[in-house]
Amino acid sequence: MATGDFKVIIVGGGPVGLVAAHPLYKAGIDFVVLECSNEVAVDVGACLSILPPSLRVDLLNGLQDFASEVILRHVYTRDGHRFKACNVFDECKKNFGTRPLIFHRAELVHSLYDQLPAEVKPKFLLEKKVTDIQSTGTEVKVFCHDGSKYEGSMVMGADGVHSRTRRIMRRLALETKPSAPWDPETPFTTSFRCMWASFNRPIEPGAAFETHSKDKSIVFSTSKERGWIFLYEKLPQPTKERTTYSEKDIEAMASKFADYHITDSLKVKDVFAERMTTGMSDIQEGTCNNRGCGRIVLVGDSIHKMCPNAGLGYQSGIQDVVSFVNNLRRLITSSGVSNNPSVSDLEEMYKTYQAERWDDLAFDTSVSAQTARIQT
Repeated sequence: MATGDFKVIIVGGGPVGLVAAHPLYKAGIDFVVLECSNEVAVDVGACLSILPPSLRVDLLNGLQDFASEVILRHVYTRDGHRFKACNVFDECKKNFGTRPLIFHRAELVHSLYDQLPAEVKPKFLLEKKVTDIQSTGTEVKVFCHDGSKYEGSMVMGADGVHSRTRRIMRRLALETKPSAPWDPETPFTTSFRCMWASFNRPIEPGAAFETHSKDKSIVFSTSKERGWIFLYEKLPQPTKERTTYSEKDIEAMASKFADYHITDSLKVKDVFAERMTTGMSDIQEGTCNNRGCGRIVLVGDSIHKMCPNAGLGYQSGIQDVVSFVNNLRRLITSSGVSNNPSVSDLEEMYKTYQAERWDDLAFDTSVSAQTARIQT
């Protein structure tokens, strides 16, 4: 069902922003995606997992060629003693038809883009770094660093943990009502940092390994083509400061873990030497209370961030998109509401969106935090 002239400007063309394009298209809601990178998917990330609830979103067929089910979970001490091995996801397979799937991030993004219908692929725009947003009672205008401007009915911020959209939304909200209760400008706290690397898969696909140690832990996973390690280190004190890491920092982190076992026979230094991609960042945690304001709404890591140890972060972003697009479509097509709902109509809808997500998100955040802390 077409929804008139309503148009969503998606800021961020990563895994969550691209997922959002699909239900918007199927709901007949116009959109454009503004991605700051110069490529659809730069091969700099690690892996992502998707659990059965999110696999109900009808994108699975295009993902199976390069994904693997996570079958067996092994848990080690740093010196290579395996103290647990279990087929933890067998019941998941029995009840839902699949175990969790694991993907290389760049391959996932390419697949989500490739599955877009040909007529909407031109709506995915590269090298569009957003610098500002103007929001009025009837429209939004998004300005980019190259001087371009995009007009629409609302903005969806899917631009990650350091979201510019979130910061602009906060500024606009406080300009309108300075006394409004609002999340701080830096809403998330960092207790861990993580270095990751990918490499050609050294063992069978579908295995998941954990190495537990005091203040340090490792997650090692394999898919059809690649393997990945995630090296976690607990910081001496939690911080809200953002740290940028260099190649020298990555080498130093890998050196700390060099002799840690990731399997009976493999150590970190064995796979790090064969790395194809690497990266390092702080791991922020937290959930914002303000999901939307005016004609701006947030999804994914821009509104909540959790430790990735339990593999629930991307799933939470997918569920955000499903909830929000369903609520938006109901609002636009409901009787008595124009094709461009008022700000008050949108903000009432944001409350429903937040209420639908709050309990599940609290559970995912709690499990992720507990998992990270148990492993260290």
